[in-house]
Amino acid sequence: MAANENVKFYPRGPKTLKKLLNRDDYENLISRGKHILLFTADWCPDCRVIEPVLPEIEEKYKEFQFVEVDRDQFLDLCQQLDVFGIPSFIAFEDGEEIGRFVSKDRKTKEEIERFLDRLP
Repeated sequence: MAANENVKFYPRGPKTLKKLLNRDDYENLISRGKHILLFTADWCPDCRVIEPVLPEIEEKYKEFQFVEVDRDQFLDLCQQLDVFGIPSFIAFEDGEEIGRFVSKDRKTKEEIERFLDRLP
């Protein structure tokens, strides 16, 4: 199965936020290009707070493909990557982690942009 068949697209403004659907596709997805994994969950109120600003952030940081990862569906991946709080962001370039903004705290648009601005 091709890598893109395991990633569903959800329209969210000017760009399209991908959603990881298959654990096996994780390696294929991050192995090429620049990606931001956004760890979230439906029940997370702090995750809902940042949803309205995600399209603007995606549009500003077009060099990255943003991918939503459901924390409840991918607990093993969260453990592997030491993601114990949400919402959290991990940046990858060609398979290598290049940055992380991981905590259980609510994140503001400004904090997310500061994190993205510091990435190589």
